[in-house]
Amino acid sequence: MEDEEPVSTPVVTAAQIARLAGVTRAAVANWRRRHDNFPAPVGGTAAGPLFALEEIEIWLADQRKGRGVSPEVALWQALRASYGDDMTTALADVGGHLLREESATLPDSLRGAVDQLAAERTARQLFEDLISRYITSVGRSGAQALSSPRLIRAFAHFAGPVTGLVHDPACGIGSLLFAVAGAEASSRTGQEISTGLLHLAQLRARLAGGNEARLEAGDSLREDRYSGLRAQLVVCEPPLGQTDWGREELLIDPRWELGAPPRAEGDLAWLQHCYSHTAPGGRTLIALAPSAAYRRSGRRIRTELVRRGALASIVALPAGMATSHNQPLLLWELRRPSSAEEAAPSVRMIDLTANDPDGPLEPTAGQVAHVPLIDLLREEVDLSPSAYVTAARPEYPAEYLALRAELEQQLRELAELLPSLPPGPGVGSLDDFAAVEVGDLVQAGLVSTEENEAVSTSDQLDTDYLRGFLRSASNTRRNTSTTGTHRVDLRGAQLPQMEIEQQRCYGTAFRDLGEFERRLKEVAKMGDRAARLAYDGLTNGALAPDISREGTE
Repeated sequence: MEDEEPVSTPVVTAAQIARLAGVTRAAVANWRRRHDNFPAPVGGTAAGPLFALEEIEIWLADQRKGRGVSPEVALWQALRASYGDDMTTALADVGGHLLREESATLPDSLRGAVDQLAAERTARQLFEDLISRYITSVGRSGAQALSSPRLIRAFAHFAGPVTGLVHDPACGIGSLLFAVAGAEASSRTGQEISTGLLHLAQLRARLAGGNEARLEAGDSLREDRYSGLRAQLVVCEPPLGQTDWGREELLIDPRWELGAPPRAEGDLAWLQHCYSHTAPGGRTLIALAPSAAYRRSGRRIRTELVRRGALASIVALPAGMATSHNQPLLLWELRRPSSAEEAAPSVRMIDLTANDPDGPLEPTAGQVAHVPLIDLLREEVDLSPSAYVTAARPEYPAEYLALRAELEQQLRELAELLPSLPPGPGVGSLDDFAAVEVGDLVQAGLVSTEENEAVSTSDQLDTDYLRGFLRSASNTRRNTSTTGTHRVDLRGAQLPQMEIEQQRCYGTAFRDLGEFERRLKEVAKMGDRAARLAYDGLTNGALAPDISREGTE
């Protein structure tokens, strides 16, 4: 076996070439055997050769075997080729370059691409776009815990408008801090044990400007850098199930005003740490595992929390809110009363576990219960929302019959919504049209983008046509890196140039498809509700099998 050779230029493996070209690894192996002009390896080993990314892209373009990628994806691929799996350092170097730090070590071969994208969308926007890809890629590997976009949205929703100081003792790359601390927040503080993640948070703060931000390195439980700090809002997504949190050395720490947490209650240690930094009249929002609400070992702390009137609400979030795991989470809201009169007389329990994690976060009346403190102080002091939020018992026969009839009607209408589409001129025929990048249309003022939604501002460009082609397979591939990381990048997408009348024909079809998709999702939810109602009814005696169907099939 050959020794591995050092490589100074961006390189890719055979598997990455396959993803880049949209083929199998076997196809890449065939190309190497059959094409004498296929680029030679520039490093690696005989069993795992590495190829120069630039040479591969040129070869694929010449052979018309590749697929175009957006400039952002091309930059991401080049970063991964240069830095491997260490994308934390890669983004730190990009951020340093964007801030023109003398110590920035971004390779010269990548600086031009970074500068070009920053000129198109501002340095801050480019860095945030790369951060989005980073969260997706790291979350998929499960290597590190970063707050997911879903959980960030939940924190921002339940935090509401924020004034004063905001603090996060496990801030990671700063996502929760930046999401909840809006223009009215006076300043932001945070602490993070990982220096690499902290550096990214610091770069984000500097590129964003605005509110003052002070971010420190260190273990918040063992080395609190903010002793004495009191914030109007403390937010935190701590590491789950932490047992080695320093109980022995922190046994008489003054932060344990609700009681010293047992070794197994690392979650409640974090909760008390956050509460110790909460100013009178201020709040804490912390995401914990469901077991923190009912474990026997944490009963004494939960009891004291309830008795003091410090617990305002607990929200059971839908599964799928975290980045690196699929466990459900509970969002605890604590308030430090300014006086005895401000102590909460009840706790607002909210159960959103049946909701779509991307759906509405505002609970319905049946998902909320205001529970008096005395009802919480039972033997186990179980603070699980599901123990108190009970939906009204349905009238099973009538509701099931109505749902079944409604489903039949919706299914008939659904079939009619799917547009009839005659054969086209052939796969690939649209390649004959000249292509235009959406980024050029944005710069020309013909397209506006709001929350990643494209809208035509010209009577010569149909909005439905635009949105339909943005969903094409080629545009999806252009925004997907070789590692499978996808992020919507409207500016990097391409459209075929057509006359407005032809655009409108396509637009009508895309609009019908959009309505079909919307109704299909509604029918799927209705079908799920009908199935759950049927299972419940059959198993509790409210419904019975239809014996008249026996022997008819």
